[in-house]
Amino acid sequence: MAAKNPGTARTDIHEAPAPAALDNSQSNGAGAGSRTDIARTDRTPDRTDRATDNGRTDIADHVVAKIAGMAAREVRGVHQMGGGAARAFDAVRERIPGSTSTNTAARGVSVEVGQTQTAIDINLVVEYGISIPDLAGVVRRNVTTGVERMTGLEVTEVNVTVDDIHLPDDDSQDTPAEPRVR
Repeated sequence: MAAKNPGTARTDIHEAPAPAALDNSQSNGAGAGSRTDIARTDRTPDRTDRATDNGRTDIADHVVAKIAGMAAREVRGVHQMGGGAARAFDAVRERIPGSTSTNTAARGVSVEVGQTQTAIDINLVVEYGISIPDLAGVVRRNVTTGVERMTGLEVTEVNVTVDDIHLPDDDSQDTPAEPRVR
């Protein structure tokens, strides 16, 4: 059971969310001939059935990285994703007029995707006071659940690297201090 804070979509450190399940018997209300909703189940789809008589389904690495990044960000205690260099590069790029921000959903995530399996590496910054081993465990569960549910790939490993810790007074350093002389 996932515990949520009111108004947020972040997962508590001690509990990982269960995948959402749609009832197959529910229709979309459009009547006969309407589309059927695709059910999400707690069971991962058959990983060996990616090639069918009608064709093959390939999932790009960046798709898996985005899913993993979004799942990691849902965990309470994850302040930011990415190592110091990636965060610094993004901060500089944001200040350049006319620059377009790259997709930050996959920042801090690298993946290797095979035919039926994937391995995921995640770099993140944690909030001060959070148990890092507990946080890493919840991130692993959340990422594994999300990626397996959405892609049908077996997640063989999720390696979590904590690159930094966010201190409560770090936010105050972003605002300029009062001048010492007037």
